[in-house]
Amino acid sequence: MEKLTIVIPVYNEKCTIQAVVDKVLSVRVPLKKELIIVDDGSTDGTRDVLEGLKWKPITDPSDMVRVIFHGQNQGKGAALQTGFSAATGDVVVVQDADLEYDPDDYPVLLGPILAGKADVVYGSRFMGDRPHRVLFFWHMVGNKFLTLVSNMFTNLNLTDMETGYKMFRMEVLRSISLEQKRFGIEPELTAKVAKKGWRIYEVGTSYSGRSYAEGKKIGWRDGFKALYCIIKYWAMPA
Repeated sequence: MEKLTIVIPVYNEKCTIQAVVDKVLSVRVPLKKELIIVDDGSTDGTRDVLEGLKWKPITDPSDMVRVIFHGQNQGKGAALQTGFSAATGDVVVVQDADLEYDPDDYPVLLGPILAGKADVVYGSRFMGDRPHRVLFFWHMVGNKFLTLVSNMFTNLNLTDMETGYKMFRMEVLRSISLEQKRFGIEPELTAKVAKKGWRIYEVGTSYSGRSYAEGKKIGWRDGFKALYCIIKYWAMPA
């Protein structure tokens, strides 16, 4: 394996996108890095930041940075599909643009894949001893409930199906087609990789969650959509 593609879906994150990009570029991993940023129709000035980004020196001159703009907001799932389609790496990881997830965890996520043990690795917010910001009891309950229901249909024993940190060997992404445009992409991905029989590992990662005042976007309606997607993709053929 030679290259890790980091896909960053972005929507209205002008306050954090520069810091996220700088952090991703500074992280050392045993692979070359390809960074693909997909701006999903931001209206808060994020696009201006992306167009004028002053990149810090890249540790490895072979690392690459690409920015793709959606003409209008379509949703996280749509941005990920655009990023996955453009990826050329051997391994692909999703990096949210809000710094809730720490790129310093890339080596931990990569471990099972580079060891030849895993095809997919999920970074769990609910296991391990990495630091976690304390926030939102009912969000935690909702996440664990959705994970439980997902596990019942997929016969997996994940602790965090809704995690934003998902890493895939490129062969996995090429083996499935995705259709969810918003946050339903999380249960869709889980159901489809489970049905294909890919080897899934889970590792503990740090988590610095945001409040709604700080820009958190997912809400209770997305929880109901996730339930719908869990059942829908269980019922569909692989």
